[in-house]
Amino acid sequence: MQDLIEGLNDRQKEAVMTTEGPCLVIAGAGSGKTKVLTHKIAYLISEKYVKPWNIIAITFTNKAANEMKERISNIIGDAANDLWMGTFHSICVKILRKYIDRIGFEHSFLIFDTSDQKTLIKECLKELKIDDKLFTDRAVMSEISNGKNEMLEPKAYQTKYAGDYRKEIIGKIYELYQQRLKENNALDFDDIINYAIKVLTENPDVLEYYTEKFKYVLVDEYQDTNKAQFMLVSIFASKYGNITVVGDNDQGIYSFRGADITNILNFEKDFPGTKIIKLEQNYRCTGNILKAANAVIKRNENKYDKKLWTNNDDGDLPTIYQAEDEYGEATYIVNQISHLKTQEYYKYSDFVILYRMNSQSRAIEDILRREDIPYKIVGGLKFYERKEIKDIIAYLRLIYNTSDNLSLKRIINEPKRGIGKTSLDNIQEIAENLGTSMYEVIKRAEDYGLNRIKANSIDFINLIEELRAKTEESTISELIKETLNKSGYTKALELENTVEAESRIQNLEEFLTVAIEFEEEFADNNLGEFLENITLSSDIDNVEDAENSVTLMTLHSAKGLEFPTVFLVGLEEGIFPGYKSIGEENELQEERRLFYVGITRAKEHLFLTCAKRRTIFGSTSYNAISRFVKEIPKDLLDGYEDVIEEKKQETFEDSKYEWKYGNNTSKVKTYNLNDENYEIKKKVPLNTQFQYRTAESFLSSLNKNKEKDFDISKYKEGQRVYHKKFGEGTINKIEEEGEDYKVDINFDKVGHKRLMAKFAGLEII
Repeated sequence: MQDLIEGLNDRQKEAVMTTEGPCLVIAGAGSGKTKVLTHKIAYLISEKYVKPWNIIAITFTNKAANEMKERISNIIGDAANDLWMGTFHSICVKILRKYIDRIGFEHSFLIFDTSDQKTLIKECLKELKIDDKLFTDRAVMSEISNGKNEMLEPKAYQTKYAGDYRKEIIGKIYELYQQRLKENNALDFDDIINYAIKVLTENPDVLEYYTEKFKYVLVDEYQDTNKAQFMLVSIFASKYGNITVVGDNDQGIYSFRGADITNILNFEKDFPGTKIIKLEQNYRCTGNILKAANAVIKRNENKYDKKLWTNNDDGDLPTIYQAEDEYGEATYIVNQISHLKTQEYYKYSDFVILYRMNSQSRAIEDILRREDIPYKIVGGLKFYERKEIKDIIAYLRLIYNTSDNLSLKRIINEPKRGIGKTSLDNIQEIAENLGTSMYEVIKRAEDYGLNRIKANSIDFINLIEELRAKTEESTISELIKETLNKSGYTKALELENTVEAESRIQNLEEFLTVAIEFEEEFADNNLGEFLENITLSSDIDNVEDAENSVTLMTLHSAKGLEFPTVFLVGLEEGIFPGYKSIGEENELQEERRLFYVGITRAKEHLFLTCAKRRTIFGSTSYNAISRFVKEIPKDLLDGYEDVIEEKKQETFEDSKYEWKYGNNTSKVKTYNLNDENYEIKKKVPLNTQFQYRTAESFLSSLNKNKEKDFDISKYKEGQRVYHKKFGEGTINKIEEEGEDYKVDINFDKVGHKRLMAKFAGLEII
């Protein structure tokens, strides 16, 4: 026994040796919870002589289960093979393989994946004659999944949502969907746990078998369990009551997936006689990073109060940096990476950049590519590889060049227009035989006897023709907005009403930022040049696909990981915390837990970054620094005085500007630009005509007026300059263009660009 508990601290030993009755282990970040679980299982087997098959250990990922099993094997050998250890779903499948016939399925049941589910949902929509544009397969799947997470069978779902028209329709689809699954002898992913519970609760002999078998129950990441998972665990532990759960209420960040943090908060109520043990010694972070984390999380209501501490050195203070914009933020990050890599011999793989939303990665990726720094995206695609971005680019390419068959095939059914693969193959064959484009064949479909295709595609052809006619008069961003609106692409995503669809919409709005930046930098607003610029931006051939690369990921994806150096970016009100959580205390507390998770991923260096202005989702905002940053004490944050206490300079000579309702001067609304809570992104109500519709457009007009005095004389042909996006280059030529000047520059890394001097922000080097 002495060898087994050697190296454990006092609290870890207590958690390992508390074997009887319910035990709640509140395990702070980096406190060795996996070590406690593995040693406790080994202790039960080697010291308490518990048979391995009488122990069940439940995790959330197969990776965690395999890691634990390997560690236990290293301690006790082959006995670990007889453990019941795995994810909630893998354990439930094991039970269902043996007893699913009790609820009317055959033992050879199938598990339908997402693709199978979509196909089945589509069939149900067709059978029920429901418009799949109003009720998309994704939206229906998401809502059915929510119902199953609440353990609502179809009839119960219909009863609960009676009177809600949309959910009443989904209730009918849900009922038919479950019927069709049964006919296929199939389960979807959400059915697995619910059906295991059904088998146990409806069959006393099965219940007796498993409650007798599982004398000891251990659960990892308990704060992430949902209603069904809680019920399953409660059933397993109902006879002997020997249940140990390990988790951290300060790291509960998955409510959007159905996780219910009250499971861990109410554990001692659900399991009377619970022993609570807190693991507060952190083995991961330096002292100063840990102090910052403690200062932030103490702002939350916390039933299980704890204070992490460490024997590690204090290390460097976390650093706060405020850039002018998102490109300045990205440049700062890259400079810090380069410094630590060259001066302190860090590898690229020692760095992680964490953001709240996937769409924030775009500016960072631009600068990483510019500097030839290898990177990888975890839990998401690189910006230009995302489906919705490829789709909108395909629309623009087809508008620019109707001979682009590849783009046509990509988006003719995005959103759905009823033109199937067989029809497309037929169109392509005709086009190849005639030596023309697929677009021309579709445009003249009746000439080839393709009347059905003509009927299904006439709106699509009219849309492309209309947009092609507007390319000369519209800006790129206007063209994108028109395309997304008139094609129905954004509307289709809105109807899905899922987290994934919302993320896709955000990425499309971020693509508008790409267009707006192009418009600011290039004079001729040419669609062809824009597409060329996009191709350059999305060229990732020079990025190594290697382990030694900088990691980019969302904060939610970072849970359970650690890195020597962490960059937490976009720390502004409205970004992190997001607008939706501000004013909602429960959501704000979860956002704070997410910030805490981000801080505690850092082992040695922590950089917090924000920007004075940020163009995201197609709009520029001037947001205050995140309240979470301000919750870190002054003496724990390097740069606090420069950023937090900086005396804000007035944006213009006079801090007050007025918006007037048309010609009605009696109604005037005044905004104070020095007000810390002022949100420049906030739209003025649109029910009344304004001289300027948004604060942003008003400030833009002021900027343009001030820039009329721009001095071009400082730039010379042959001069070396620096651009925040394109890097260093040489001025080839300068030409007058209206009230501005066109500057031709040969950039070292991206080649020739033509920029407008007033907006380029060129620095002489």
